[in-house]
Amino acid sequence: MQLTSPAFENDGQIPTRYTCDGEGIRPPLEISGTPPHTRSLALIVDDLDARDGDQNFLHWIAWNIHPHTTLIKENKPLPGAIEGKTSFGTYHWGAPCPPKGMHRYRFQLFALDKEIDLERDSTAEDLEEEMDGHVLAEAELVGTYRRDGESAWRKS
Repeated sequence: MQLTSPAFENDGQIPTRYTCDGEGIRPPLEISGTPPHTRSLALIVDDLDARDGDQNFLHWIAWNIHPHTTLIKENKPLPGAIEGKTSFGTYHWGAPCPPKGMHRYRFQLFALDKEIDLERDSTAEDLEEEMDGHVLAEAELVGTYRRDGESAWRKS
């Protein structure tokens, strides 16, 4: 299974429009090679260089994505999917906004042999526990973003 984006290459810079310095919208993602017996997809996007307690800072979490999904459109809803709570305390994409320096944003996609039964307030840890033993395939895409100063979001 593969996860790519037409907006940036693996290990490449995420364009500004998808960050707090731009429009802050979710980038498009392309999915290919999903195993034939997949019942649902799950996606976790975290910052490998920032922590939220004992976990990586969570920018987006979604599960029960339709198994035949091949494109997650830029900033469009995911019909039927559940978007969980992020480290921002919201239930949607949280744009990259590192305080300073380069951060790596990991997009993890999981093909599952079942649908996930979790409350919307569930954490990435809860999702990972629920997925345990049900992952048919996984894929990863990493994007980077570098900032050297304050964003408009952080200014008063």
